[in-house]
Amino acid sequence: MALLFLSDVDSARDWRKELAKHLPDLEMRVWPELGDPGEIDAALVWRPPAGLWNRLPNLKLIASLGAGVDHIFADPSLPPGVPIVRLVDPYMTTAMSEYVQLQVLRLHRNDPVYRTQQQARVWRPWPQPNAAERRVGVLGLGVLGRDAASKLEVLGFDVAGWSRREKRLPGIPSFHGAAGLDALLRRSEILVCLLPLTPATENLLDTRLFARLPRGAAIINCGRGRHLVQADLLAALDSGALSAAVLDVFRDEPLPPQHPFWRHERILVTPHVAASTNPPTAALAVADNLRRLRDGKPLRNRVDGSERY
Repeated sequence: MALLFLSDVDSARDWRKELAKHLPDLEMRVWPELGDPGEIDAALVWRPPAGLWNRLPNLKLIASLGAGVDHIFADPSLPPGVPIVRLVDPYMTTAMSEYVQLQVLRLHRNDPVYRTQQQARVWRPWPQPNAAERRVGVLGLGVLGRDAASKLEVLGFDVAGWSRREKRLPGIPSFHGAAGLDALLRRSEILVCLLPLTPATENLLDTRLFARLPRGAAIINCGRGRHLVQADLLAALDSGALSAAVLDVFRDEPLPPQHPFWRHERILVTPHVAASTNPPTAALAVADNLRRLRDGKPLRNRVDGSERY
């Protein structure tokens, strides 16, 4: 079996070593060295260049190097019928929940306010509710969203979640559909976005959505940069509709040095680090699906092409 590896970070050596532990006979080719393209059975990719799929006539599997698959669907040359699998790795799930817990706690404990006050040398305590009095909403109840919501609930927060279709989480109210989204937004003082990026969710975080949150709410976006309408966020922060934003993902990455997000006192920027891919653990999931492909068994975490997640 021949695998094409393509990433925007220099991780090919680590992936080759880790995959060899599980599939010693796997031939891994690193982009742009294709060899004979007709021999390539599977591709493990992050942000593949447009037109790549046209060069791989016998491709049988596309695997994402991250939890999202929007970068794969961005290419209109994507061949119909070739299965796509997303990366589900317990290490990444735990990392994402750590990030969400950290940022919710920072917002809950007024850290952005105190950082600003420190710069101005202002000594002023602010009222501090208990976690049980703080309502947190989680957009997206997939693997990452379910885990994050459950761990926030363990910390004592009043957590609820939303998904397109009905899902049930023990001890956590769950909303779904358009009416359910309105209900979740009305109660969410801190809103966490962990949605997949699809045509239905692009630009979801906009002025209309912010207006349905309680005034002074805060948002955390660790889904995708294209979920957020950037100008609408800046306007909402400047008007007081929102009090703060934590952003880990952006339309352009790296975030350009001149971007206003860097300078805004109520925005915290992190460089897409909420849940980085970890080859030693992620290789287990990738190798499992490569074996399943070889043996003709059902693939795990297969993406619904019509839903794009």
